[in-house]
Amino acid sequence: MMYQITPVDLAVAFIPVLITLVIIFYWAKSVKSALLAIFRMLIQLMLIGYALNFIFNANSQWLILLVLIFMLVMASWISLNALPVDKRPLFFYSVSAILCGGGLNLVFITQGVLHVDPWYQPQIIIPIAGMIFSNSMNAVSLAGERLFSEMEHKIDYLDARNTAFQASMIPIINSLLAVGLVSLPGMMTGQILAGTEPVIAARYQIIVMCMIFSSAGISAALFLHLIRNQAKKMAG
Repeated sequence: MMYQITPVDLAVAFIPVLITLVIIFYWAKSVKSALLAIFRMLIQLMLIGYALNFIFNANSQWLILLVLIFMLVMASWISLNALPVDKRPLFFYSVSAILCGGGLNLVFITQGVLHVDPWYQPQIIIPIAGMIFSNSMNAVSLAGERLFSEMEHKIDYLDARNTAFQASMIPIINSLLAVGLVSLPGMMTGQILAGTEPVIAARYQIIVMCMIFSSAGISAALFLHLIRNQAKKMAG
């Protein structure tokens, strides 16, 4: 049975945060950005907690579909933030890449592996979609940024594409190497805390690692292919 966290417990959890903020204040001289980040984290997580509670209770397939579309659009837009070009013309390509790489993986995992029935069970669909879309977003962002960086140096597109793809996969590959040795992933930790047998939790985590690896790789590869003309124009 998972321990019920009280408001007092939450307050106690911020004690190490205060210590870190003091260090930032004396060493970095500016604590504003850190305070803003912590405040946003607190507000966003509290709001999403209430929002998910509403979504779970509504149990509506149309509401779940709307949430998935919102997640896809936000992931696609945010993935372009690091690119040194106007991101508006690339938005369609980002949506297409994450939809194909992430969306198809979401359908495959939930229907072909986990056999979720009905398909719109929010307790399963939303967390899995969040993991898939966020990792696809990061891979697209890293791939795009590296590709344009390489092309600025007049490197051949194919060489730049290969380098960009390899760079986009580094975080995912590192996480595969470290899982179970350096860290216990959030989903596995949450299941163990909730009372699930560690072996069963490990099986679920294997599925998760497979889906984020494939969704990130496919999304990044497709995005690099779709923006090839824009990248070549930059190289002149």
